Amino acid sequence: MSRRTPRLFAAALAVGALLLGGCAEKTSNDTPAAGGSSAAAFPVTVGKLSLDKRPEKIVSLSPSATEMLFAIGAGKQVTAVDDQSNYPAEAPKSDLSGFQPNAEAIAGKSPDLVVLSNDTNKIVDQLTTLKIPVLLTPAATTLDDTYQQLTDLGKLTGHPAEADAVTKKMKDDIAALTKDLPQRAKKLTYYHELGPELYSATSKTFIGSIYALAGLENIADPADADGKNGGYPQLSQEVIVKANPDFVFLADTKCCKQNADTVKARSGWAGVTAVKNNQVVALDDDIASRWGPRVVELLKAIVDATAKVPA
Repeated sequence: MSRRTPRLFAAALAVGALLLGGCAEKTSNDTPAAGGSSAAAFPVTVGKLSLDKRPEKIVSLSPSATEMLFAIGAGKQVTAVDDQSNYPAEAPKSDLSGFQPNAEAIAGKSPDLVVLSNDTNKIVDQLTTLKIPVLLTPAATTLDDTYQQLTDLGKLTGHPAEADAVTKKMKDDIAALTKDLPQRAKKLTYYHELGPELYSATSKTFIGSIYALAGLENIADPADADGKNGGYPQLSQEVIVKANPDFVFLADTKCCKQNADTVKARSGWAGVTAVKNNQVVALDDDIASRWGPRVVELLKAIVDATAKVPA
């Protein structure tokens, strides 16, 4: 996803452009689970949306939704995705925008289902007027939101069993990653960086909830205690250095070329515990900003990094 400014990124997370290779969370567009799509019956209804038959021309304008669709075996039904949907590699990328969706351009793809993560420009009403079915899948704030979106997409695409299987695997993998976490007298602290301008995410965000699963304490929480920044405050170098986090997790490695060396070169940062102890962790920007199945990989990266610190 494009993240030339952290403010744009924070907005994207909040409305659906956020937050998955360490853990084997493989996506597939044609490997059905046992008892899968062959048993799917139509018509189906999710919320206010009803489909009389299985959609065969799906347009996804959300990178997270794209990953979900391929993960549940609906990839062959996807005929176009937005310009930020870069995973899996076989996703049919187009010049359609999820940030500034254009009804005419979308309609030009002749879709029988459009999946969006935000209603910019009242695009849902525009597409509905054109008799194009639309499913809105907002940015998840909890893992339960992710599981529900997988379930909804499974029903609407004729892959309910495959969606259930993906959800179960995610839950099992997360349980396995967190069941043997070391008991620490004091929680390890961390700073999650969205961009070099020092925007971060608090524990009240989807990203923050993943770190919480790993038992970490977020140094960004005091910066948005009242929630006025929507969970994405901009910190200062002084605040971060004073907080002295045990870990720095960089979600701006691809967009902004940040790494352990660039962090160490920042004024005052050489003395931060995370820097001194070589605990600056480079994340994959995309995995760290989407809420699809690869969120398991994000959790694994966090758990693997922190496990190296003795309890």
